[in-house]
Formats: sequence, structure tokens, C-alpha cells
Amino acid sequence: MRKKKDKPKYNMWQNAAYMIRFAWKREKSVILLCVLPALLAVAASLLELYIAPVILQKVEDRVKISDLLLTIALFAGGLFLVRGLIAYLQENKLMGRVWVRMKLVTKISEKLCTVSYPYLENQDFLNTCEKAHMALTSNSSATEAIWETLTNILQSVLGFAIYLFLFYSVDPILMAVTLITTVAAYFVNRHTSEWGYRHKDEEGRYARRMWYVTKQAEEHGALKDIRIFGMGKWLGEVFTAAQNLYRDFTIRGERVYLIGDLADLVMSVLRNGIAYFYLIRMVLNESLSASAFLLYFTAVSGFTNWITGILSGFFELHKFSLDINTMREVLEIKEPFKFEDGEKLEPDVTKAYEIELRNVSFRYPGAEQYTLKNIDLKIKSGEKLAVVGLNGAGKTTLVKLICGFYDPTEGVVLLNGEDIRKYNRRDYYRHFSAVFQDFSVLDTDFAENISQEYASFDEQKLENALREADLLDRIRALPNGVKTHVGRSVYEDGVELSGGETQRLMLARALYKNAPIIVLDEPTAALDPISEHNLYMKYNDLTKGRTSVYISHRLASTRFCDRILYLADGVIAEEGTHETLLLKKGKYADLFEIQSRYYRDKEGESHEE
Repeated sequence: MRKKKDKPKYNMWQNAAYMIRFAWKREKSVILLCVLPALLAVAASLLELYIAPVILQKVEDRVKISDLLLTIALFAGGLFLVRGLIAYLQENKLMGRVWVRMKLVTKISEKLCTVSYPYLENQDFLNTCEKAHMALTSNSSATEAIWETLTNILQSVLGFAIYLFLFYSVDPILMAVTLITTVAAYFVNRHTSEWGYRHKDEEGRYARRMWYVTKQAEEHGALKDIRIFGMGKWLGEVFTAAQNLYRDFTIRGERVYLIGDLADLVMSVLRNGIAYFYLIRMVLNESLSASAFLLYFTAVSGFTNWITGILSGFFELHKFSLDINTMREVLEIKEPFKFEDGEKLEPDVTKAYEIELRNVSFRYPGAEQYTLKNIDLKIKSGEKLAVVGLNGAGKTTLVKLICGFYDPTEGVVLLNGEDIRKYNRRDYYRHFSAVFQDFSVLDTDFAENISQEYASFDEQKLENALREADLLDRIRALPNGVKTHVGRSVYEDGVELSGGETQRLMLARALYKNAPIIVLDEPTAALDPISEHNLYMKYNDLTKGRTSVYISHRLASTRFCDRILYLADGVIAEEGTHETLLLKKGKYADLFEIQSRYYRDKEGESHEE
């Protein structure tokens, strides 16, 4: 990912063009509703600019009252029509812009669901994703607010060009003075107004302190401590100290903002004073009529607004561009794996699959030490392999390599003798039914959670999976059967599952997928040893003939396996069946004895109670 100080990959114009192309392909009305309001706003400004001078000129020319009223009516009607159209467009612009932003949200979500797994454990990438989400979260986010900014820029540029021609025909010096004072006032104001942005980290520290104390005072778990230990006064003093720091910070900021306001006032007086001087002199010299004086002096204010609009618009566009650039970094990140450009690989449960790790070593990005070193392992077709060891031994890393989430730093992973790097990695994933420590249970219905399909699923296949997982009767007893919602974060009628029921739900999902290779990475860590053993036996019965890999920190749970690997310090320290490893009286046997003694002691304590 891009380093913090690196130049953005795309500049402001490229990112604006990207958004315009994206909207043009998906919602052309967004572009139209940028251009039309800009044109109408300039038209309204010109009508407002000319209405008073034209009417005054009519009065000076002593035209008929009917002509004067007609002129007023024409201007009023024009303004009414233009302002009405602007209001209509304002009411109808939102949905198209929201739709474009939501399309980008969908693209980011799809990317995060399909991006190569190593990125999901890369903190730089995750930080970039967090920043990318900031460009997509609300109506004021860059991917939606940019359209209003582009409208304002177009409006200001058109108005500036028209007013520039108007001023140049009167006096270039007046135009230059207006331009210089406006630009100077803008940059002084921008510098002072950005004081808060430049000091946002300092402000954040003070705000976080106050928020933290407030949160602690409201935390349900802390309420008893606050009363027992009399912490209320102390928390109040801590909050007051943080509040005083924040107040001092705010006062410092207000002083800076005051300087900016004074500079703006000075420039405004200077600009208007010079304009008055030039225009009054021209009136006294009889080279300018009263109506023309009113026209040009009013135009000074409008000209100032157009210049400020252009500068502010490009400043905003630059800020939005940085957010959009970050979003594009996520969408366009270079993949280390082959996907659509890889060889196709169709899973077949009737086919034999053998996985081999040949001289595999692995080191996580940025780490100094290898997590796994020189691993040679062949998992035969239909074999049940257990991987055990202490925390940090490399068990989960080994599973990530087997499943293709990572490629080895050194060595190669083979499927039936072929390097998995040549295949479409998503096709390779389809060969695995896996249950990991963290479950992906969504607040949707049982059918979707098991089938991982939206709205359509194989009913017979689903029923078989539920029956084999001992969940069929439980779900049939629910009011809506398999369409019953799981969890209550989204649906009020959702069902809360126990730990064992969640485990069986994951078993049903694995059975529904019906992949040729089964991987269980300590999914039962939260269960007691007996429940874990029973669940592993269930997996064993239902996956006969399938290549299976079981990981557990409880050695007794996997003794049914054909072969057990004991990992220590990133290498295969011991290997064999449960019985042969006990006979070796090595590290596996020592750990098994310690765990067995612990559970015997716990059982003894239960009986005494």
C-alpha cells in the first residue's frame, strides 16, 4: 500500500474524471443535474445583476409606465422561472447521487470479499480500507459531495468568465484590484480556517479524554465500583481537567479565526473603497450613468463571489480527490494470487485429493522470525490428520497455507502434484469445507446461513445437512422453519443459538457445501472437553472417506485421527498416531498427561462439591 508521505497515484483531475465516467455509465442524470443547475444559477445571477440597473435606466429615460411594468414583469417572471427550475432540480438531484455512491459501496464490499487473503491481515491495507470507507459513508462523503462541488466550480467558472468580460470593458485596473484583494482574502481565510484541521490531533486528544471519562461513568460494569470506592469525585476532577484543556484549545483557535475575519474585513473595505472611487470618478466625469454605476458596483460583489467559489471549489475538490484516490487504491490493488487469469479447477467429491507441502517455510510480512520452517508434509486422500501443539506453534498458519490463504515464503504447496499457484485461487477454495474459530453467522435466516446463497437453495440438500447435523427437529419446531431468522441485531423475531447449536449450524454448512476436503481450525475452543469430543466424533462420522484436517489444543479430542502432528517452534516435532506418540513419551505425551491430570482434578472437585 501507499506510504503516508507518498504522492497520490491519481491527481485531482483524474479522480474527478473517474467519478464522471463512473456516473455516466450508471446514472447519467447525475451529470445532467450538475450542468443544468450551474447554468441556471449563472442565469439567475445575471438577471439579479441587471434588474435594478435596467429599471433605473428606464426611469432615467422617462419611459411609459406600461413599458416599465413590462420590464419589471419580464425580469420577475424570468427569475421566478429560473429559481423554480433550480428548486425543482435541487429536489431531484439526491437519489441519483446516492445511487452512484451505493454502487461504489457495493464495489468496495465485493472487493473486500474477494481480495487476496494476505491483505486482510495487513494493517496498512486495513487502514487504507478504513479511509476508503470515509469516502462512502454519508451524503457529505467525497463520492457524493463531489457532485455539488463540481456544480459550484462550473457555476463559478462560467460566472467569472462573464463578469471578467464585463469588468474588462469598464476598467482593467478595477478588475485587477478586485481579483487581487479577493484572492488575498481567500488564502488568509483558508490558512486561518485550517487551524483546526492542522491541530485536529491535539483537539482529538482532549475530546477523547472527556469522552472516555464520560463513557466510564456510564459503563454498567463500572457503576458498582464507582459507588463502592467513591470514584465519582475523582472522575469529575479528571473530566474537569480535560474540559479545561479543551476550553484553552478552543480559545486559542478563536484568536486565530479572529485574525482571519479582520483580514477579510480589511480586504473587503479596500476592494469596495477602490471600486467606489473608480466608479464615482467615472460618474463625475460623465462617462458612466447612474444605472451603469449600480450595475458595475453590484458586479464587484458578484465577481468576488465567483473568484471565491472557484478557489473554494478546487480546494474542496482536492480534499475529495484524496479520499477518492484512497478508494481507488483499494479497488485497484494488485493481487498476489491468480484468480480469473488462473487455470480452472472444478471440485469433485468422487475424486482423490492429496495435498503436499514441500520444504515449506513461512514468515509473516514484516516479521523477523519464521512461523514455520522447512515443513515437509503429505496429506493422503481420505486421511484424517490432526495438528496439535501449544499456542503460537504455527497450527493456524499451517492451515492457512493448506487452504491457500497464503503462499509459502519458501517452498511449494501442491494439490495432486500440481503447484496451487497456477490455479484460479477461488476454484481452489471451493475444494474446502472449513470451520474456523470465528464463525461467520449472519443475522439472516437459517437457509441462507447454511447454503450461503441468497433467496435460492437446494431444499433437499439443506434438509439432509440439517438432519445429519442434528438440527432438523429443532428448526422444524420453529414458527418459520428454515426461514426463521438467526440473531436479533437486525430482526426482532430472531432466534439466539447456544454454543452447541452454533457448532451444529457450522457443521450443517460444511455438509451442505459437500467439498472433498474438510478443515476444522479449533472451532470448538469455547466448548467444554466432552462437548468438543462429541462434536469431533460427529464430524468424523459424517466425513468418512474425505481428506480431513483437525486442529485442536486439546489432545484428547483428535486421538481418533489416522495421524497426529505435534508442532513446536514452527517445525513438526513429533508425528504418529495417538498411541505411538504416547509410547514415545515425548512432548506430546507430556502435554497429554498435563491436560488429562487437569481434567481429572476438575472432575474430582466437581464430585467434592
